[in-house]
Amino acid sequence: MPEKQPTHIWNGTSYRTILTTAETDGAMSIVYGEAAAFTGPPTHVHAAEDEIFIVLEGEMEFAVDGERFTCRPLETAFVPRGKPHSFRTGPEGARTITVLTPGGFEGFFAEMAKGNFRLPQDLSAVVAIAGRYQSHFAGPGIAHEELHHA
Repeated sequence: MPEKQPTHIWNGTSYRTILTTAETDGAMSIVYGEAAAFTGPPTHVHAAEDEIFIVLEGEMEFAVDGERFTCRPLETAFVPRGKPHSFRTGPEGARTITVLTPGGFEGFFAEMAKGNFRLPQDLSAVVAIAGRYQSHFAGPGIAHEELHHA
């Protein structure tokens, strides 16, 4: 039986890898995430992985290569490698499953949590580590836009 993976907390989200890269011989990894309300990453690009987000609870607004859309429970978002993207959770936060193909990027979350890096305070360290995972930042992201509450 596979070993249970630790939960890593970074940037308002807890991450637990539920299928490791080692278990799939590099083909993919699957990460379970729980995110607080109105959180999300800067706009970024993965050179190596495609991402599939499956929203379990809550909602997430995505911006993928200039297109914006919202996913609710049991809806999915596909983010092809090489496309700039960002997302923001809704007012209740979100629980998600993320499939990364090929696997490997889940190590980024472990490194972020281990270093207790903060955004934007530790941006240079985060950028350097992201580069090791063939990812780079391309802007502030939609979670950092001014929030408008009706």
